[in-house]
Amino acid sequence: MSLKYRKIEKMVKSFANHRRIRILELLGENSDMSVDEVSQNLNVSFFTISDHIRKLSDAGLVEKKNKGRFVINNITKTGRTILSFCKMFK
Repeated sequence: MSLKYRKIEKMVKSFANHRRIRILELLGENSDMSVDEVSQNLNVSFFTISDHIRKLSDAGLVEKKNKGRFVINNITKTGRTILSFCKMFK
């Protein structure tokens, strides 16, 4: 099997941050959350959370979908796998 090293690197870098791991954990516990809801729950600024979610989404760990005028975020199957991997180190 041929590994796509750059894709792996991008994915690893996307979750190599304590806030992003916490966002994955929160989305794993609660589906359909907006950036504002995540921001309020973690007590971190909207813009900071928005940037972190964008990076997680670009790596395929979080899925964004439009719901009316809101953007709703959910953890993907790959995101759940990464979250399980991270929990091994607790």
